[in-house]
Amino acid sequence: MKTRNVLRGLGMLSVGVGIGAAIGFLYAPQSGRQTRKLLSRAAGDGADFVAKHSREIRRQAEEAFERGKDLATRLVA
Repeated sequence: MKTRNVLRGLGMLSVGVGIGAAIGFLYAPQSGRQTRKLLSRAAGDGADFVAKHSREIRRQAEEAFERGKDLATRLVA
């Protein structure tokens, strides 16, 4: 259940980043070159954020799997 909430949060974050980038293109007071640099940096930061949280989600999933496997072993024995 917790993993589902984290995945939903990451999905919502991705949508928000996309919407923010689109609005940034439309209302950017900088030149095109400056705007592209800004968006490139923001995309890199977003990728780092997703990579960090993906590792955490994987770790949590692995722990849940191990707990489930241990429980199943105890129930069968």
